[in-house]
Amino acid sequence: MEDHQSQPWLHIVLYRPEIPYNAGNAGRTCVALGAKLWMVRPLGFTIDSKHIRRAGLDYWKHLDYQVVDDWPQLCSLLPPERMWFFTKRAQRPHIQAQFARGDVLVFGSESSGLPEEILSTSPAHCLRLPMRPVVRSLNLAVSVGVAAYEAWRQLGGTSEIR
Repeated sequence: MEDHQSQPWLHIVLYRPEIPYNAGNAGRTCVALGAKLWMVRPLGFTIDSKHIRRAGLDYWKHLDYQVVDDWPQLCSLLPPERMWFFTKRAQRPHIQAQFARGDVLVFGSESSGLPEEILSTSPAHCLRLPMRPVVRSLNLAVSVGVAAYEAWRQLGGTSEIR
């Protein structure tokens, strides 16, 4: 029987993130919700960068995170069938997904998003966040927050997280 206390209830993946402030803010969201942050290299910054620490404030020391070298390595550590891919090219809104404990929310880089070779592996698991056509995309950290809190809400989130 799986011990839910020792496993993260949610995994957040940043695929090739470029901006340290976004990664820092995504990390802060993960700490707030008790999710694990994964980052897939190459990164556009170093983990010990003052920018990532500034965005994550003093919460970074509480963050459960792991950096992997590439997409195949990530897929060897997390179940691909539990992955949800966030992309502006998806037709399905994020609120139509049925999130489950242990799911993996995957976000692409700020400049190019997720590559087609990743998105094409599971078109039914591609999700979009609603926005007006005048906006190309949402900020990466904002997207992580919206998606993670929707998963939290669906899984019976309360006002207090322990």
